[in-house]
Amino acid sequence: MNEPQKPVDLVVVGAGPAGMAAAVTALDGGLRVVLVDAGSAPGGQFWRHPPDHAREALPTEDLHHDLRTYRALRAALAAHERTGRLTLLLDHPVWTTARAADGFTVHAVNRRRPPEERAVVLRAPALLVATGAYDRQLPFPGWDLPGVLTAGGLQSLLKGGGVVAGRRVVLGGTGPFLLPVAAALAARGAEVVAVCEAAAPSAWLRHPAPLLRNPAKWAEAAGHAGTLARHRIPVRTRTGIVGAEGEGRVAVVRTASLDADGAPLPGTERRIEADTVGVGWGFVPQLDLLLPLGCDLADAGDGTMAAAVDAGQRTTVPGLYAAGETCGVGGAALALSEGRVAAVSVLTDVSAPG
Repeated sequence: MNEPQKPVDLVVVGAGPAGMAAAVTALDGGLRVVLVDAGSAPGGQFWRHPPDHAREALPTEDLHHDLRTYRALRAALAAHERTGRLTLLLDHPVWTTARAADGFTVHAVNRRRPPEERAVVLRAPALLVATGAYDRQLPFPGWDLPGVLTAGGLQSLLKGGGVVAGRRVVLGGTGPFLLPVAAALAARGAEVVAVCEAAAPSAWLRHPAPLLRNPAKWAEAAGHAGTLARHRIPVRTRTGIVGAEGEGRVAVVRTASLDADGAPLPGTERRIEADTVGVGWGFVPQLDLLLPLGCDLADAGDGTMAAAVDAGQRTTVPGLYAAGETCGVGGAALALSEGRVAAVSVLTDVSAPG
């Protein structure tokens, strides 16, 4: 796949839900767009798929939600790619960005042609960053052993390659994301020995508004709960992973009950044989490409920072836009909406070619 030689109006970094929606909206409005992503197929983490050439051999459709929207976006991108208005650069990690006199410079690496990686420089008057979020981690003794992964890493292996990372898995941390990861691992044959949720069930009831606004999430959670029940996977609330042990790889996971402040309670430690650990404490907005550009950040409300944007997804730097979980973690549906809104702002702010 060749890098763009002709001028473009917009570079979109990140081909997840926000980036795909933004690119399609901008293209429909007449702009010339480069969509660049480190993955081998569009979709981001939410719609991560195996590379197109391996899709039939590694079916992962059962691990996804809202594939109708995904397929529609992919079809729209393919149509625009055929007209030449879209340049889709996959396997192109972006490592930094910079401001230029005429807009922005995006520095990436072409990994489509190993082993000779090649530097790629993209330039455009407008830049939209939709790089999502990453797993928040808290260290514990043994967290650097082989076999200890993030919960998102376990899911990426499943969705992106049909790979089950281990035979006996313990999941720990907090948040609803642990449930679909456990359900997917069990559906692919792994024995999920325990899901250790650090919070108490009452913690969700103290903030009911987000749950009440998302009835579809109730149905999704019920489906995951059914899968866990069928596979007899225990969910231990107010329990945390406090250590991992092994020679060369995880062999034992230590868990303990937690008090109201999250501290392990003496005398409650348990040892569980396992070869894989998946840990996640929520998500942190990915801001590394925005920080060099000097845009303002805002408190995301959960101890993390996110891109500060206006109602049109404009950052405080003219010509720079952000959408999706770089602006705060809110799920795929919100990311899609923000991507479309951001693209409308670009169309308003940048004159489309005739």
